[in-house]
Order: sequence, then C-alpha cells, then structure tokens
Amino acid sequence: MNDSRQLKIVVINSLVAPEGADKAALLQAERARAIRIGLLESGYNILAALPPDAGLEEQIAQLQPDVIIVDEQSDAALKKVVAATANARRPIVCFTEDNDKEKMHAAIEAGVSAYVVAGLSADRVKAVLDVALARFEVDQKLRHELSETKIKLAERKVIERAKGLLMERHHCTEDEAYKKLRRLAMDKNLKLSDVAQRMLDVADLLI
Repeated sequence: MNDSRQLKIVVINSLVAPEGADKAALLQAERARAIRIGLLESGYNILAALPPDAGLEEQIAQLQPDVIIVDEQSDAALKKVVAATANARRPIVCFTEDNDKEKMHAAIEAGVSAYVVAGLSADRVKAVLDVALARFEVDQKLRHELSETKIKLAERKVIERAKGLLMERHHCTEDEAYKKLRRLAMDKNLKLSDVAQRMLDVADLLI
C-alpha cells in the first residue's frame, strides 16, 4: 500500500474512564482519547475503537483491519490480538508507558511489529506506522523464506529415501535411481518429491 493513511485501523484501548475512576485511570482514558484524535487528525481511518475486554478475536475477524493498535499494553488483550491474527497475520503496534524490557521482548516475540514507549504524538503517527509496516513486511518475508527452506529440506529427505528404496530393490547406483525418479516425474507431469512420496507410500503398504 503506497499511502499508509489508507490503512484500516482498529484501536484497542480504554474508551472512557469508569465512574469513580482513580487518577491513573483518568489519565489513561485521556491518553487513549489523544491517540485516537492523533490518528484521525493525521488522516487515518479508524474502523473501530474497542475496549480491552471486548470479544477481540470475533471483532477483529469481522472487521479485518490492516493494522491493530494496542494502547497501554494489557497482557490479556495482547494475547487475544495475537491469537486473532495467528492465521491472518497483520501489523500490531503497541503504545505504552511501561518501559519494562521483559514486557517489550515478550510483546515483540508474540508478534508485535512496533513497541512504542511514552505515547504517541500526532506528528509521529505516520513515522511509527510506516516503521511498523516495514518491519512487518520484512518479518513476513523471513517467515516465508524459512517456510520455503523447511519445505525444500523435507522434499529432499523424501527424494533421498525414495532413491535409497530404488537402489535397494533394483540394485542400481544413486545416479541411476535419481534418473528413474526424474523420468517417472516427467512421465506423470508431477514434482520429483511428489513421485518420491507416492513411491514411499506404496512401499509402506506392501510391507
């Protein structure tokens, strides 16, 4: 997306302070309001502002936001957000006044793209979200590359096992076994690893 201001954002924070709230709760509610105003003044599209105790997983699945902002980290709320995005990952930005390094590391390991201490001023909104998006894209690329590497390694193991099976049963060399597999794959218009897996499956049935 060329302009991050086109992003659909869900903000998770305290909407209003409860009646009889203490000073800390009042400050948190005011800070939460300031963050939402800062986003709106910067031209961002806030789909919804949800309290931390809302049915976050269901709401996120329904709203399908591009970015999720969690204000004043709540461990429970953050876990719900991470769970809700497990199968459809998206950038998560966490704003907090807590500079505890353990919490910061735990949040990043859980999938938070940006962890911002000391709130969010209007003039920093776009820079913070741009960094979060860039980091998310890099993370997704690394995850994809790791997944591809694991798949290729698994396929190589299957091919090696199938070659060993052919070498044992046909008393042929490794090169000859590989050529047999490759010829079968070409004849059946299948991937080499798929032919190898089918061969191993048949062998298992005959044991």
